[in-house]
Amino acid sequence: MPGGAEVNTVAPLLIAGQWQAAQDGTGSFRAFDPASGEAIGPVFPRSGVADVEQALAAASAAAPQLAATGPECIAAFLDAYAAALEADAETLVQLAHAETGLPATPRLRGNELPRTCNQLRQAAAATRNRSWTQPVIDTAAGLRTHHAPLGKPVLVFGPNNFPFAFNAVSGGDFAAAIAARNPVIAKAHPAHPATSRRLAEHARRAADTAGLPAATVQLLYDVEPALGLRLAGDARLGAIAFTGSRAGGLALKQAADAAGIPFFGELSSLNPVFLLPGALAERGPALAEEFSGSCLLGSGQFCTNPGLVIVPEGAAGDAFVADVQARFAATAPLPLLSQGVLASLRKAITALREAGAQLLCGGEAGDTGFRHAPTLLTVAAQDFLANPQGFQHEAFGPCSLLVRVADVARMQALAATLEGQLTGTLYRAADGSDDDAWQALAATLRPRVGRLIANRMPTGVLVSPAQQHGGPFPASTQPGFTAVGLPAAILRFTALQAYDNVPDALLPPELRDRNPGGLLRCIDRQWTTADIGAGA
Repeated sequence: MPGGAEVNTVAPLLIAGQWQAAQDGTGSFRAFDPASGEAIGPVFPRSGVADVEQALAAASAAAPQLAATGPECIAAFLDAYAAALEADAETLVQLAHAETGLPATPRLRGNELPRTCNQLRQAAAATRNRSWTQPVIDTAAGLRTHHAPLGKPVLVFGPNNFPFAFNAVSGGDFAAAIAARNPVIAKAHPAHPATSRRLAEHARRAADTAGLPAATVQLLYDVEPALGLRLAGDARLGAIAFTGSRAGGLALKQAADAAGIPFFGELSSLNPVFLLPGALAERGPALAEEFSGSCLLGSGQFCTNPGLVIVPEGAAGDAFVADVQARFAATAPLPLLSQGVLASLRKAITALREAGAQLLCGGEAGDTGFRHAPTLLTVAAQDFLANPQGFQHEAFGPCSLLVRVADVARMQALAATLEGQLTGTLYRAADGSDDDAWQALAATLRPRVGRLIANRMPTGVLVSPAQQHGGPFPASTQPGFTAVGLPAAILRFTALQAYDNVPDALLPPELRDRNPGGLLRCIDRQWTTADIGAGA
């Protein structure tokens, strides 16, 4: 693992444009190799009050400077950062693989790192075309509005399961906040600190080259929980982005709410999959293979992992369950990201069994490292309906709960009990025999999911302007927004600002009579790229 020579030194923090030692660290930690459970790499500091205060002060001072920076400089930074990550791909992948246990290929090298660079470049494009500003102009009333930078820093908490694509210092939240011209205080996940440090080194160099304020990007590796809550409640922040556990997210949200800080959290999701009778009869073996591959991909550590599958009773359903059970049982215990993930998974499985779920296979931790056997549980629909909250525990890892139902009516009743989800999937037969049931179930699921899927497992989130990676609580805390997909994701980190009777020369460029660069604007209820007064 790169950085091995630094084992006996404490890594520096990135604060106010400088790599510096922690001022008042409250402890230290190292990363772990999930496959062996052994500590690896250098020592990293757990920051104290002084480090946090310095980062907040520096970011707050940089915020108005960054808000006044031209779009081309921001875009140049994002493009240069993406190019730097591509050039350093081998080292980055080696670091992330060592710290997370995720496959170097194809997962990290072939999929996640290219996705991360693509996100950064999409953010650069959105910065240049200014589409996220969404100008609306009423010439008769003298009113003009647009989305603008917050004028305050954004705090980003990175999750453990995507060391690149959701990393606090390189992922989608980071890219969206920077595209909106806000400084980012990145709170890295302690499961992959060396990866985060390497990313931040590239970010700092790209920011310096682009001429951005020194505190545009800052990195803290870890803080004590109490200090994290204090940070989340600091009114100098403009917004917070969080991906992680429901318990941790809700504690941070409470602190942010008390200070009036918008909190965009992705907390938990079961991503229910409904196998309609016609689809199951038509292609049951293929569905068993597709589901097993989806649930076990990446050791099941995806926020869109299919954790709840509704299976009809009868011969076709029995065959599906037997097929999946055999596939799970034949798979060796899979490495998880951390000891914490392993402990949480075991706790969730215990809760499901105590609620009445029957264990079909798995349920045990592995012998070495942070491993757990692929686990399959089942429960009858009537038991689920009698205690729906007891069976809606997210088991983050290679685990899923199969609910056996007598008919489509019971499927719809079950769907009506579900909490908010990131996704909901319905499999239908190709001959149209399931279409009436599909429509009925879709109507029930639609207000409960962010993304409604047909005939495809939910694992994976395409980076597309049309994407919605969010949903009703507890899938996310802000169902009207998405964490993936530009320019929509940028809107989380903006303020809607109105100008009333302000002279043209004093307006932001997006709202002036002359259109900057062909921006699509709504002028007097008509969307147009024309200048105001053109052709009059």
